[in-house]
This record gives sequence, structure tokens and C-alpha cells, in this order.
Amino acid sequence: MTSPHVQAFFDEPTNTASYVVTDPETKACAVVDSVLDFDSAAGRTSTASADQIIAYVQDNNLKCEWLLETHVHADHLSAAPYIQQRLGGKLAIGDGITRIQDVFGKIFNAGTEFERDGSQFDRLFKDQDEFAIGALSVNAMHTPGHTPACMTYVIGDCAFVGDTLFMPDFGTARADFPGGDARQLYRSIRKVLSLPPETKLYMCHDYKAPGRDEYAWQTTVAEERANNVHVRDGVSEDEFVAMREARDAQLGMPKLIVPSIQVNMRAGNMPEPEDNGIVYLKTPLNQL
Repeated sequence: MTSPHVQAFFDEPTNTASYVVTDPETKACAVVDSVLDFDSAAGRTSTASADQIIAYVQDNNLKCEWLLETHVHADHLSAAPYIQQRLGGKLAIGDGITRIQDVFGKIFNAGTEFERDGSQFDRLFKDQDEFAIGALSVNAMHTPGHTPACMTYVIGDCAFVGDTLFMPDFGTARADFPGGDARQLYRSIRKVLSLPPETKLYMCHDYKAPGRDEYAWQTTVAEERANNVHVRDGVSEDEFVAMREARDAQLGMPKLIVPSIQVNMRAGNMPEPEDNGIVYLKTPLNQL
């Protein structure tokens, strides 16, 4: 099985792992789940994290063909438009984005000018769509449950799972956001874990499980099936759903969910400036 070269970039303030995935033969690459730095207290964005990715691509003479989002993130802002301006490439997400746009377009009262058809992205993937990074074949696997738009990108012997799974000692993602579903999440996870046992799985986040001092974001299907504390082999769907729903009921909202969703449902673009030329992000009260 073909093995791409994978370079990870970990953003500790948001616990996010971003990736540059490269076809060694053609030097074509894709950027997966990039981060735009955001100071929520000041309402100020910056690009240090994205600039590291851009520098890596340029220093290694890579050609950026894709900017891939595994889902509409609720814990960080995407830097995909900024990277696209500098490196090119097509910006893509799963076609479930339209459900996210419909729900959150209403919550944020985005107005009729906010298109809810996914047209902010260059490509919307359906389940089992195939595309290429250079000579590498990619399968877009729809893995909803955390959100309706979640995708896992299977590239050779690697799979980029977004928030569907965490490291084996940390478990699985929450399923209580609008459109989330614990039962659907279980079925999506089993779909991922049906890949060959040696398949390398790349997480979108890590939070250091209790007793582990280092961040980690890469494991395998075999390790998840044997050791995942929530969904290892032998855990039934009903057992998982009961556990997941009980845990989710105790969780607070991610600290950046309000700015993140507003930006990421627009493919990483900010809302239009108001008549004074300033861009505003809204905070809906008692809605999340």
C-alpha cells in the first residue's frame, strides 16, 4: 500500500494537529485542518501557525493541491483561505456542511446573504468519493456522529480521522453538538476501524490522557481496536451510546466555539464588514 509523507504541526493553545500530506513521487501535497491563531480576549487574529505550514511547503518545493477540512471545527478557526491565497489548491469538506450552515446560519442570524449550499468551498465530498494528491489516490469516507459533516480521508496506508477518534488512552469525540449523534458516531468509528490493522490513524486533537506527559496524535487501527478506552473491540453500540451520552451531559462548550463556527461555516472566511468597515463576530445568548 502506498505511504504518503506526513508532517504534523501541533498547535498547543487549541490542542490541534494539522498536517501536510505529500506524494513523494510528484511533490504534490494537501494541508489538513489548518489553524488560524485567535486571541479571543482581544478579538485579534494572527497567522504564526499557518505561516509555519506555508514555510514548510515552500522550503520543500511542494505543490499544494488541496486544503482539506475534516469537519466544521468548534475549537479553532481554520486558516485555509489564508494558506490558499499563498499556496493555491482547492478547499474541500464533506457535503454535510450544508446541514451545519442551515443550523448555525439560523443561530447566528447570518442573513439571506449567507449562502447555505456549501458554495464557499471549492469541492464538497460525498461518501466514498475518490480524488488524488499527485499520484496518491484518496478516499473520502463520510464519518458523521461528532458532526454531520465529518469526513475521514484515507490516503494510502494513512487515514486522517478529524475528531471522530482520539488516541486510545483518551477515547472518542463528543456527539452532543447540533446534528451530532452518539449511535451514528459508533457506526462511523467501526467503519474507520474496519480499515487494515496497520493503517496509521492521524488525530485532529490531543489533550494528554491522565498519566501521559507528552502530546501524541498518531496511532493505528490495531491499537485503537485493542486499547481504545471507549470503543475497543467488544464494546457494544448500546454500551458506547450510554457512556458517550452520559459523558457529554457533563461537558461544557469549547471555549472558541462561538467564533470558530461562525468562521468555519464560511470556509474560514470572516463575516462581511459592517457599514463602519469593521468585522464583527456575534455571541448568541442561551443558544449553545
